[in-house]
Amino acid sequence: MPLVTPLSADHDLETKELAEFFNETLGFCPNSVLTMQRRPAISKAFINLNKAVMANEGRVTSALKRMIAWVSSNATGCRYCQAHAIRAAERYGAEQEQLDNIWEYRTHPAFNDAERAALDFSLAASMVPNAVDEHIKTRLYEHWNEGEIVEMLGVISLFGYLNRWNDSMGTSIEEGAVESGNQYLGKHGWEKGKHV
Repeated sequence: MPLVTPLSADHDLETKELAEFFNETLGFCPNSVLTMQRRPAISKAFINLNKAVMANEGRVTSALKRMIAWVSSNATGCRYCQAHAIRAAERYGAEQEQLDNIWEYRTHPAFNDAERAALDFSLAASMVPNAVDEHIKTRLYEHWNEGEIVEMLGVISLFGYLNRWNDSMGTSIEEGAVESGNQYLGKHGWEKGKHV
């Protein structure tokens, strides 16, 4: 049972209008946003930040951003965000082979060196204590420019917020996210856990 009950999608009309963004991303408005709207300034600020972070300004694709989010969420253990991130990666065109083998991104041939550098950056930046070092920096600069690195860290930081929000809230997970979690992550033990 969640710490705080989500409100109706009609509770705050400005949030509802902004949240239409998630219909493309996930196919539904996440319960996390429906909980945030108990303080509409938070829900609106979060949605606008999400839109800014997920905008494509360079070569970091929408699919890669969602895989970066998955690695970050996997590192922190947030099952809610793991399922959301893999679902969004699928909806934004990640290759089937990447979705099926996200756990093995470091060695699987479906991932190239630039993607591995980005995903390793996500893992290192999501650890406590932070593990971003000169080796991570060198690998990033072999493939990405500074603006693209800022985009990636924007995703990692956004999901740091979401991982803490959803794990602390015990946010109820939506059926579509459960389906994606089971399909792509279940073979490695993913389950909804406290997000019932």
